[in-house]
Amino acid sequence: MDWLQNISWMALLKCFIAGGLICVIGQILIDKTKLTPARILVVFVTTGAILGGLGIYKYLVDFAGAGATVPLTGFGYNLAKGAIQAVQEHGIIGAFTGGVTASAGGIAAAVFFGYIASLISKPKMKKE
Repeated sequence: MDWLQNISWMALLKCFIAGGLICVIGQILIDKTKLTPARILVVFVTTGAILGGLGIYKYLVDFAGAGATVPLTGFGYNLAKGAIQAVQEHGIIGAFTGGVTASAGGIAAAVFFGYIASLISKPKMKKE
């Protein structure tokens, strides 16, 4: 039970609130618009990349930790951060390689779990 004393409950609360708000935005987009889940995914990743490139998303990551890095916006942020770091280290070629290198673990997990999900679920088209 010593591990319970080492948990930062305030950090967990911040993580939960930030991640939850990102998910609420996604749910509102699903319920109130005709956007498909794929388009919402692109909106979230692009928003994270833009806010990451501008240096704004870093403040949310510093505040919420995994609550900001785990959702799709965090993936976009990670792509932008990796590309920026690679450009500083390798020049312009880093703009093409850095984001993928920084996000390789997330990409591999998405492919693996996406494949598993495709085996056990039946897709449905969104009604217009």
